[in-house]
Amino acid sequence: MGKRIIQQARGHGSLTYRVRAKAYRYRIGYPPLGTEGKAKIVKILNSPAHSAPLIKLQVDGKNFYNLAFDMALEGQEIEIATGEARPGNILPLRDIPIGTRIYNIEVKPGDGGKLVRAAGASAMVVSKGDGLVKVLMPSKRQVIFNEKCRATVGVIAGHGRKEKPIVKAGKKYHIMKARNKLWPRTSAVKMNAVDHPFGSGRGKRIKPKIAKRNAPPGAKVGLIRPRRTGKKK
Repeated sequence: MGKRIIQQARGHGSLTYRVRAKAYRYRIGYPPLGTEGKAKIVKILNSPAHSAPLIKLQVDGKNFYNLAFDMALEGQEIEIATGEARPGNILPLRDIPIGTRIYNIEVKPGDGGKLVRAAGASAMVVSKGDGLVKVLMPSKRQVIFNEKCRATVGVIAGHGRKEKPIVKAGKKYHIMKARNKLWPRTSAVKMNAVDHPFGSGRGKRIKPKIAKRNAPPGAKVGLIRPRRTGKKK
């Protein structure tokens, strides 16, 4: 009788495959729609669950957290829904000039920001019109948003994070462990047959395998819900 493969073990849950709850104690977001005025940066924080530092902001006696912008300072004031497009200000896309760098963009007005949230990342406002704003994402893809969606002006702090080598395997292990990522990742074809459907020493002619969409966790391996297959022409 075989044992649980990695996907099954992670889904079952155990101390081995469990993230520390306190790693995700800071939830990034914006104040409710309609909030206007100045917010003060109370503190700059380090969060194990995020690649960039966070800032704790206070407005109308209430606190919220956002990703720190480049050159942010404790005690600095930013503006919400009003003012110029200066780094750190949170504005609707309609009020942000074309060519401005932005991050933490809302998909729907009021959702608190969902896109462009990695260290050193930023998007750029490309065009406006008919209640819509086109934004050039870090992936070089252009995405259209509602002009009422909010974003933070500037570039996220922590640029160049990947330029310094990790050097030691132990450091990489703890970085991944903080986010509940299993590392190092073992190639499936190098496993035994009891450990993975791709395992065993026989027939290591690797071909892409498309799992059925209703396959159970132990069999749902390989290409999962692929958009397309085959060689690109």
